[in-house]
Amino acid sequence: MTRVDYYNDPNAPKANSIAVAVSAFIQDDEGRILMIRRTDNDLYSIPGGQLELGETLAEAAVREVREETGIECEVTGVIGLYSDPKHVIAYDDGEVRQEFSICFHATPIGGSLRISSESREVAWFDRNKMDTLNIHPAIRLRITHAINGNSEVFFT
Repeated sequence: MTRVDYYNDPNAPKANSIAVAVSAFIQDDEGRILMIRRTDNDLYSIPGGQLELGETLAEAAVREVREETGIECEVTGVIGLYSDPKHVIAYDDGEVRQEFSICFHATPIGGSLRISSESREVAWFDRNKMDTLNIHPAIRLRITHAINGNSEVFFT
């Protein structure tokens, strides 16, 4: 399935669904950030995905990181709650989803990097390389909030 993210775009299609999603900002001991290059839109992103029935938000974040990157992690805090109706995601099956995502801080505790059906590239990137990556503005905002280290939870 492919997707197109629209952000502050007056020509964006109107949302027809909403789903709970999670993402995780993870840094290694050297301060590098765990990033994937998505298969559905070819953009770089922090790992994440949709909450499944029967799991907590933290469990969903841990599962998504494992599935997309091969890294085992532990959730350590909340960065923000993102629900901006000006960010919609259009899928090729006709679904147009309003953003609703909880972004967590997490710490790596094991595993090894590997790609998946959702990630064509998985790597640890130096913070100074973030500007060279093609990252959607909504994801870049989460990274900025995580790096700035504000103790308050961001929300839209």
